[in-house]
Amino acid sequence: MYKHILVPTDGSRLSAKAVKAAAALAKKLGAKLTGVYVIPPYVPPMYGEAAVYVPEVTPKRYKDLAEKEAKKALAAVEIAAQVAGVPCKTTWVTKDQAWDGIIRTARARKCDLIVMASHGRRGLTGLLLGSETTKVLTHSKVPVLVCR
Repeated sequence: MYKHILVPTDGSRLSAKAVKAAAALAKKLGAKLTGVYVIPPYVPPMYGEAAVYVPEVTPKRYKDLAEKEAKKALAAVEIAAQVAGVPCKTTWVTKDQAWDGIIRTARARKCDLIVMASHGRRGLTGLLLGSETTKVLTHSKVPVLVCR
């Protein structure tokens, strides 16, 4: 059925549940797993006249910190895949919108299923905060399995 599963992670406990579910599903289906972490691009800080000066994070420092977080989050995907005994690759991408990075990675890696977490926000909270999961569901041509 599915041969290549993409699992996005942000390193949170909630996404860890989706990672475990994706690894277990990949094992049952004989599929391979790809983990992705989406890094927002560097945006230089903007200060008003009354702002307290905080030492600026340079683009290089931001990149180093973001990649360190990506490696840490993706290591959990690699461990889950190893425990399940499924082949796994990981990657990180830089995109303005996480949902766009997820969909583009699924397309580029030829994944036929996306397994991801959802916070389950509804009502005004969901409207104000938005949901990367909802955006992936709305824009993806690849099937999406949502874990809570």
